[in-house]
Amino acid sequence: MKFYKSLLFFLALSFSIISCRVNLEPIEILTFKQQLEKLFPKAEITKLDPKDHFTKAFQIVLEQPLDHKNPNAGTFKHYVYLSHIDEAKPTVIITEGYNATPRTYELSKIFKGNQVQVEYRFYGKSRPDSIQWQYLKNDQAIEDYHKLVNKLKRLYTGKWISTGISKGGETVLIYKSKYPWDVDVAVPYVAPLINTPEDIRTQEHINTVGSDECRLNITKFQRLLLKNRKAVLNEISKYAEEKNMSFTELSAEEALEYATLEFPFSFWQWGGKCDEIPNENASPKQLFEYVNKIVGISFYNDTTYYDLLPSYYQHMTELGYYGFDTSPVKDLLKVALKPTNLRFAPKNVDLTYNPNYIKNVRDFIENKGKKILYIYGEYDTWGACAPTPKPHVDALKMVLKKGSHSTRIKNFSSEDQQKIYNKLQSWLGYSVTIYPLNN
Repeated sequence: MKFYKSLLFFLALSFSIISCRVNLEPIEILTFKQQLEKLFPKAEITKLDPKDHFTKAFQIVLEQPLDHKNPNAGTFKHYVYLSHIDEAKPTVIITEGYNATPRTYELSKIFKGNQVQVEYRFYGKSRPDSIQWQYLKNDQAIEDYHKLVNKLKRLYTGKWISTGISKGGETVLIYKSKYPWDVDVAVPYVAPLINTPEDIRTQEHINTVGSDECRLNITKFQRLLLKNRKAVLNEISKYAEEKNMSFTELSAEEALEYATLEFPFSFWQWGGKCDEIPNENASPKQLFEYVNKIVGISFYNDTTYYDLLPSYYQHMTELGYYGFDTSPVKDLLKVALKPTNLRFAPKNVDLTYNPNYIKNVRDFIENKGKKILYIYGEYDTWGACAPTPKPHVDALKMVLKKGSHSTRIKNFSSEDQQKIYNKLQSWLGYSVTIYPLNN
């Protein structure tokens, strides 16, 4: 009997010692940065100073495949900016249309959640020294987002919201059409889906928006610019010298003509005020300052020309764009006799346009694009190309009366904002807290 008691005691003691040994095994506790390094072992990860409600912030430079279907094609450095607060909170992914400058977006403030801001491939810091244009395709960019989101979902377990502005908002819609379930809700701002390389709907908008008087004054202003060509060119020359800008890709004279043709589009896009349009009593300096305010003559200088080559490549091959109406000033043109946005696209590159790409995106978005919140301004020229979801689709399109391309949720009335918040809440569920914006 004593033997059995001793044996049982020995076994119990042994089991306790083994258990203690198991419990005392060191547990690996990773810092948040180490968790990111584990997710992205080949990335360069740098700490940044967190802003607003975030507690941590990082710059992540990924080695991104040029071609997601062919790893042997090589890689490029792709910049991502991650702002963190809590793994369980909602995560907002921003699909930038161009370069990325770290900042807190409106949706991130509304949810007080995490934010992932992704620079578009081949723009800004993510631009290789030499662009291989065949890889600057929307489907390649969408794979960038898809793979990034699926990796980060191992870390961020809450709801996911995608958002972007203008071309970035268009990317939101393309992403949604390709991977409908990657995010819970999509919020594109002022996003066009353009039908052709010179979509006529933008010109139809310019010809009908606002009052007859305002549109007439726009035409008069265009003519004043070119009637005072020599004096306005002198103002451009002084401004270029002051700002250290050069005009070799386009001459200053060609820049003036394109800015004149661009003026009506930009005027309505950016919410120009009809009572501010200079009249025939304005000096050349006043004429220049106003067209510079609305269009921006720097848009045509060598630096911007170079920076926007990727954008024009995409517009001319897949995204579509708009044309120019020369009729108001045709008799005054000397250089841009057959104006086209092809003028700003890269040279000696295949610019064959794919007419089906955006058509297929539009078909999906308008007929099956659930849980999409659209934000538009009524006067914005790009709004002419906005998709319209079919009545049976669970989506919400909000258009701000007389709003421009800078329209945001904060610009709507408190009643309309509440309508937006209610819809977001119904889509995301009541486990997500919404923090109304302070106007």
